[in-house]
Amino acid sequence: MGERTRDTPERVARADRMDCATEAFVAHRNLLFTVAYEMLGSAADAEDVLQETWLRWADVDLDIVRDRRAYLVRITTRQALSRLRTLGRRKESYVGPWLPEPLLTAPDVAEDVELADSVSMAMLLVLETLAPTERAVFVLREVFDLEYDEIAEAVDKSPAAVRQIAHRARAHVAARRPRGVVSPAEARDALKAFQRAVETGDLQNLLDLLAPDVVLVGDGGGLKEAVLQPVVGADQVARLLAVGLPRIGGEGSVEPAQMNGCPALIVRLNGEIDSVVAVRIDDGMVTGLYVVRNPEKLSRVERETTVSR
Repeated sequence: MGERTRDTPERVARADRMDCATEAFVAHRNLLFTVAYEMLGSAADAEDVLQETWLRWADVDLDIVRDRRAYLVRITTRQALSRLRTLGRRKESYVGPWLPEPLLTAPDVAEDVELADSVSMAMLLVLETLAPTERAVFVLREVFDLEYDEIAEAVDKSPAAVRQIAHRARAHVAARRPRGVVSPAEARDALKAFQRAVETGDLQNLLDLLAPDVVLVGDGGGLKEAVLQPVVGADQVARLLAVGLPRIGGEGSVEPAQMNGCPALIVRLNGEIDSVVAVRIDDGMVTGLYVVRNPEKLSRVERETTVSR
């Protein structure tokens, strides 16, 4: 038998460094995923960013890293910014409206109001209207409460420039963000009533639940039938729902869920997920419906995704 390879001090030290790197990455992985997802609106792309982050983190000399969390967030942000620009080009050729990839989230996410708001479909669509650097600065400052100096290193800007970008992004989002905070209990009650109305196809019950200026957005990605323009107004949306969803009949089901920290319905046909309807609720009324039918975006609907700050 050959002689057993002896562990040299260098090999032991390298293994120890890798153990430390792995431990730090695993400890912050959920946070890093959430940062990437809020910047990209795509879980698949966020996972790719995490892979790239790990490859770069594994080569870092940990002895020079003062704050491992901040350093990891910096790497993730830079990778997400690069991918965000690529995604922008991809969305230009997307068929119909583009919606974020829905995530099945744990019930306790709704208890963290700021986190739930930040990953909601409504907020992610608002973030889509920001330029890439503005989006990164807003997410890191407003959601994850990073210091301006830390954000400046992540986006390669001066702290003074980051302050200006943050101010501009904050004003932009404030003018477009969801109207107010809804308690988890209010959201559950409104979702139950909406589910009953959808299942029965009762036009009047739907009209009673929909805000006058409700908006329905559909995303089929060219792979499934979906509305190609947003549908606006209670009458229009109610008629679309009354005609569209009851066709499920005995072949399908509608079940409540929490997607992106907010109430949603999962629609199944013959046991297979057909679509996810994320529901935005303000003052007890349904103000937004986001219907994701693109099958490429439904992989995270049956397994819970952990998001954290």
